[in-house]
Amino acid sequence: MADPSLIMADKLHVLVCYAVPQQEFLRALEVEPGTTVGQAIEASGVLAAFPDIDLASQPVGIYAKKKTLDTVLRERDRIEIYRPLVADPKDSRRRRAARKDAAGARPAP
Repeated sequence: MADPSLIMADKLHVLVCYAVPQQEFLRALEVEPGTTVGQAIEASGVLAAFPDIDLASQPVGIYAKKKTLDTVLRERDRIEIYRPLVADPKDSRRRRAARKDAAGARPAP
């Protein structure tokens, strides 16, 4: 049986992702077991590439599930940094529905 200390010495393979309309950032990293989401984000270089990222106000997650910066990573986690929404999805849907209703309510020629 393998020595548990040798198993723990293996690195974790994770991916850090961030996207803006013009560009995306994907960086594969090998990190030590016990590394947190925040530590991996810092190690990835995404904060240098996108200085406008504010981890104090922007949520982060793993595979589309919000997590905190102190969440400990597991093998093959995909860390995502989320941008603020440009438009409220509910308002956008209401506007589309109103346009559709207005287009359908026109009198026939």
